[in-house]
Amino acid sequence: MTLQDILWLILSVLGIFTIIIVITRVFGLRTFAKMSSFDFASTIAVGSVLASIILNTDYSLLKGGIVLTTIIAFQTLFSFLVRKNKFMKQLFTNKPQIIMWNGKILYKQLKSCNVGESDLIAKLREANVHDFNEVKAVVFESTGDVSVIHNDENRAVESRMLSDVNTQDL
Repeated sequence: MTLQDILWLILSVLGIFTIIIVITRVFGLRTFAKMSSFDFASTIAVGSVLASIILNTDYSLLKGGIVLTTIIAFQTLFSFLVRKNKFMKQLFTNKPQIIMWNGKILYKQLKSCNVGESDLIAKLREANVHDFNEVKAVVFESTGDVSVIHNDENRAVESRMLSDVNTQDL
């Protein structure tokens, strides 16, 4: 590798990250949030484009900037449409699923989400759960994340916390 190659790599990294910072400032912080599976896919696509631009000398910074702007603009438009249109939301958004309720593992929901009991238990440990009875609910989010709501005998779960969650099998 020549000195010229090394300088090109450094300039490519600086250039493309400058472009990404500008794009993020224009389109907002949601650009890299994992709010939906589409956001996650967009983030993967952006990472792939970044790597291609930096490592492949056939891609120019201008071409990379255009591709990144297009991906993020489409993501922004798509997120707006899903937020504003019920049909789009139903069509393109996975509904979060409850996989544990009141300390009981819901094996049918675990299976439908393709989550193993050992994966669930690992998430409970991450949430500092010592005993299943400490759990009010575990929600498998539409992003693939797992949320643990701790059981507090003195408080009910606010209805809005589970308003978009599939609770039909409880």
